[in-house]
Amino acid sequence: MRGREILLGVCGGVAAYKTADLCSKLVQAGAGVTVVMTRGAGSFVGATTFEALTNRPVYTEMYAPKEHPRGEHIGLAERSELFVVAPATAHFLAKAALGLADDLLSTLVLTCECPTLFAPAMNTAMWEKPSVQRNVATLREDGHGLVGPGEGWLSCGRVGAGRMAEPEALFAAIAAALTPVGGREEEE
Repeated sequence: MRGREILLGVCGGVAAYKTADLCSKLVQAGAGVTVVMTRGAGSFVGATTFEALTNRPVYTEMYAPKEHPRGEHIGLAERSELFVVAPATAHFLAKAALGLADDLLSTLVLTCECPTLFAPAMNTAMWEKPSVQRNVATLREDGHGLVGPGEGWLSCGRVGAGRMAEPEALFAAIAAALTPVGGREEEE
């Protein structure tokens, strides 16, 4: 994981607190992590948390360049070796499946050429809807990886599918998705 560049997208969902833990684990393992948050994500975890964990700016706006004069969607995509979105809400999954690009995070789905992993997180009733399952099937057909969701207690008080994968499971999936540099196994 040392020296690898990961782009970490965060959507607005209560599971975003787990993403802060995942981010910390990735940085501690030596990865360079850049965070992109949707507007809704800031309602659950602040950008300052991710800035402190990564020692990098957090990106939220498409047209407010911080680092890349050609646009953040180009520069961030070119630098990334893996694009992870956790939590990936039903709204985000639908936009990604349809190829909609109306904010920085959804635009990155179209500009990133690296592998992608999405970690769905939502209420059980939402997860089970045919429209969500169609979007998930489309994303898989398009080559996107999905991790989870798991089953268990949800913040809405229900028990069932829709719980975002735990940070340890996501870390393992990220490690597996990163191909070894130079064709050799990496030391962790």
